[in-house]
Amino acid sequence: MTTGGSSGDQADRVGPSAESIERAARLARGCAEVLPEGLLARQLDAGRPLRVKLGIDPTAPDIHLGHVVVLTKLRQFQDDGHIVVLIIGDQTARVGDPTGRSSLRPNLSDEQIAANAKTFTEQAFKVLDRERCEVRFNSEWLEMPITELFGLARRFTVAQLLERDDFAKRIAADAPISLLELLYPLLQGYDSVAVQADLELGGTDQKFNLLFGRGVQSSFGMSAQSVMTMPILPGTDGARKMSKSYGNYIAVSDPPEEIFGKTMSIPDELMGLYYELILGEAFPDQLHPGQAKRRLAHGLVARFHNQAAAAAAEQRFDAIHVNREVPTDIPIHSLWDLVEHTGETAFLPAVIAAAVGSMSNGEARRLIDQGGVRIAGDPCARGDYEVPVASLLGATVQIGKRRFFKIDPGPRRAE
Repeated sequence: MTTGGSSGDQADRVGPSAESIERAARLARGCAEVLPEGLLARQLDAGRPLRVKLGIDPTAPDIHLGHVVVLTKLRQFQDDGHIVVLIIGDQTARVGDPTGRSSLRPNLSDEQIAANAKTFTEQAFKVLDRERCEVRFNSEWLEMPITELFGLARRFTVAQLLERDDFAKRIAADAPISLLELLYPLLQGYDSVAVQADLELGGTDQKFNLLFGRGVQSSFGMSAQSVMTMPILPGTDGARKMSKSYGNYIAVSDPPEEIFGKTMSIPDELMGLYYELILGEAFPDQLHPGQAKRRLAHGLVARFHNQAAAAAAEQRFDAIHVNREVPTDIPIHSLWDLVEHTGETAFLPAVIAAAVGSMSNGEARRLIDQGGVRIAGDPCARGDYEVPVASLLGATVQIGKRRFFKIDPGPRRAE
């Protein structure tokens, strides 16, 4: 498929003004690519607000800093006078974007999709301006009659869809590709038709889908959108892209102390990228790396909470990690409320999972095996799942580096 231009790009090929060229360069700062070259400046030269599209499938409830990279660029477009069209892919979430995946995405229930969409949009407005944002659900146009779907599908060939690297790798590995996954780029492209997008943003891993959208628009006789890709933010492990499934993420909804502590664990060599993509600032070379990291952590907490929360989070970090103190404001749980107990020992993974509330027994076992759990300051050994009740009563339990809770020392209450 030809994706590098069409008769609908811009009828007027007269060069854009110097002002439009400068605006386009400013909006492109920090991105990986803007395609086709020169189109954005010509679009800006038309003198009307652009419709700038981002599609998100609500497969998870929380926004992390990886999403913030793209959302921050969208906010720059809003501040430049343009309209952001945030598409919640409640229909495409049922299909599954194959980007970077080696298998079909698991099905989500309607209730899960609706709940994720609600929290995702709420959190997106921590970055975006509500007044210059349209929120659309692509079920509005993708719940189409079968005859319309057939008409859409016949516009493109299987060979065009199989050009993407993800599919080529899976074919080489003899891994299955579902018909639904083949349709995904086509459906995402039709989103651009439905909302009349002038420009679409996404990560560099979305380049194929974004360019395919140009082809879909052109097939309907529309002006083809510009495409802007943003760098992929590495996670706190410094090895893989930020993802909740990898456990290397910082969510905008995390408590202040979690944001601060997770940020302090980021490898030093990633500081420049985080400053550029998240804070929109140059890395402060004059600062010691540790001080630069503190400044980043403080800035992130202040951005998603407030300055007072940032100061408190830094104090808490120093108390725990510098002075080795146990926080005084930790939750206190009755052992008998956390887990059923019939003998002299308690199943520690169940105690931890119940106390944390967002952790499974399996995750708690892995933490124990990795030496990430301490009882009264003493690390638990690998496989140390059954612990004496007497050792838990009145003890402070530390989970990882930043989470604590205390077990009430009182005995079981009478029924």
